[in-house]
Amino acid sequence: MTRAALVVASIGMFTAVLFAGSMNEDLFAAARKGDLAAVKALLDKGVDVNAKTEYGATALSFAAEKGHLEVVKLLLDNKADPSVKDTYYKASPMTWAMGKNRIEIMKLLVEAGAEEADAALLYAAQRGNLEFAKLVLEKAKPKQAALDKALAATPKGRTELVEVLTKAGAKAADPAAAKPAVKVAPEILKEYVGIYRNEETMTELKVVLPNERLLVKAGSFQLYSLNPIDDNTFQPTSDNNVTVAFQRDQNKVAAMVTKGGNLANTYKRIEARVDTLAKDDDPPREVNAPANWPQFRGKGATGVAEGQFPPLRWDAVANQNIRWKTPIPGLGHSCPVIWGDRIFLTTAVSGAEKNTLKAGQYGNVDSVNDTSPHTFQVLCLDKASGKILWDQVAHKGVPKVKRHTKATHANSTCATDGKRVVACFGSEGLYCYDFSGKLLWKQELGLLESSWFYDPDYQWGFGSSPIIYQNMAIVQCDAGKNSFLAAFDLNTGNRVWTTPREEVPSWGTPTVIETKDGAELVTNATKFVRGYDPLTGKELWRLGKNSEITVPTPFAAHGLVFVTSGYRNPRPIYAIRPGARGDITLPKGEKSSDYIAWCNEKAGPYMPTPIVYGEHLYVCTNDGVVTCYEATTGKRIWWERLGPDGGFTASPVAADGKIYFPCEDGQTYVLKAGTQFNLLAVNALGDPVLATPAISDGMMFVRTQRYLFGIGRPK
Repeated sequence: MTRAALVVASIGMFTAVLFAGSMNEDLFAAARKGDLAAVKALLDKGVDVNAKTEYGATALSFAAEKGHLEVVKLLLDNKADPSVKDTYYKASPMTWAMGKNRIEIMKLLVEAGAEEADAALLYAAQRGNLEFAKLVLEKAKPKQAALDKALAATPKGRTELVEVLTKAGAKAADPAAAKPAVKVAPEILKEYVGIYRNEETMTELKVVLPNERLLVKAGSFQLYSLNPIDDNTFQPTSDNNVTVAFQRDQNKVAAMVTKGGNLANTYKRIEARVDTLAKDDDPPREVNAPANWPQFRGKGATGVAEGQFPPLRWDAVANQNIRWKTPIPGLGHSCPVIWGDRIFLTTAVSGAEKNTLKAGQYGNVDSVNDTSPHTFQVLCLDKASGKILWDQVAHKGVPKVKRHTKATHANSTCATDGKRVVACFGSEGLYCYDFSGKLLWKQELGLLESSWFYDPDYQWGFGSSPIIYQNMAIVQCDAGKNSFLAAFDLNTGNRVWTTPREEVPSWGTPTVIETKDGAELVTNATKFVRGYDPLTGKELWRLGKNSEITVPTPFAAHGLVFVTSGYRNPRPIYAIRPGARGDITLPKGEKSSDYIAWCNEKAGPYMPTPIVYGEHLYVCTNDGVVTCYEATTGKRIWWERLGPDGGFTASPVAADGKIYFPCEDGQTYVLKAGTQFNLLAVNALGDPVLATPAISDGMMFVRTQRYLFGIGRPK
């Protein structure tokens, strides 16, 4: 074959691969939408019915999860694999269907030979669904343990279902087994009550004795109810393959060991934490130089405001240290930014009668599809009084993308240089105002579909905030398609540069780091952490890989750049030395390099951006576990749980020896910075908090779901 023929053949093969990939994407999209005609047409063209996304999902999984019954039938008729599992969540079509209670689809999957017979039977039993249970028993072969569990889970009064399960071989638990076969003296059981920790996995379990039986809990979730085997060894009532044994040292309970199969974990007993909260607020101190807070988490996104002396304690109900409380219309997670005597904030006001926000810890990926007209607003308030000085409507219309049930259409925090205010509403555009509220310019950013990486139909809303650097507004726009980084002239709004990015959606804000070798614009995203020249947009270096969802914002301290992410594994904390060039990804198993001072691949936070204060890095997880590290080495100093419950989305801030951790339930936990955990105060506002506070001039400014609070000692 001639060279020309080889080139033509290669081009043809490459084109064929691209075409096949495009057709696969069309199949996935049609299955998600329930477009039966499109699915049929694509299958008739020869598209592989079992084609997979980069995460191993198939058209059948999408159709099953969305509830498109006819599409599921068509795919199964064309030999779609009913038992295939994706490579990321390890979930099958049955898993997705059960998660959304798609009972008719579950029946089809069972009839097609799906392998999840045990889970399907338990599902049927728990809901008392006789018809589905019969189908599972007829078409599949549940294991004996599954039959027994299903029988135990059957609601009272479902006698026919009990008969069917019994006939299939299910065995009822021995009534005597409901009570411990071995009696352990109550005084011995009481000795096991306490808190147990595994330092390696950073997990904490609590053993309680509410009645005659020991319970093992993780936070508020009950793991096991224990039956004794002997005085020291117990077995969960729900799993006879696990044992829980207590160990003693000098006749004192010292540890708890859980064993299951070949896996054993040792939890050392610790003394229950006794918090000695401060009885009084700190004495007032004069602020000699009121600080500005010009962007998300203040200057450089560090979250630190020394010499501003905000209160230690406050209480909205008792009106303690509440200077003012201003109602804010609509919904927004944008944080207050401050310059001089002014505060800037954004919000999105829905036209619907009820516009809800669901806070708390949950794993739902659903979107809110509010198609009512919204007004996207920029507000300016007086810092001293909380009075709204002006309120400008940036845009009116139906949102171009949906939001997550926990998100808003005003997630992005403003940025200001003392003369102008830049506000970003994602797909609704970028806006620049002067301090009197006059619109100077606006720019379209295009359709920014910030969605779940696994299924782009679940849109979650834009979240990255603009920053200002050398007369430019810089925005990071990572979306499902056509991600980019761009800089706009602050005077005119004209684009200075645009850099395309091969990225999936991300929600972190970029940060400019000043170094001896020049400035670096650092971005956090799934495929790579990247450094750019902020004046040109040219990529300087990249570091992979991150979590599939990235939210925390990069920031600098001690000559290092800290970048984190924490959605499933990897969950890295990177401490990066500036000045890198090229790909600085660590070889597998390595923890440091010329440009990586240290990394921890299993400790990054999901939502809150960490903070470096003094010599230490403080990392807070979504469930309120705070870990303190040496900032320059990564050595772990301590870790503690802030409270028993509550989710944490807002990022911590610090001032004058104290670190403030806002909780979604409206409480803020205040820690004394240092090498020991020292909880000073727990302050309540009585309204959900998901936005990061700002600190300036003796005050802390906290945005809740309905208000902006000005917190400060009475003047």
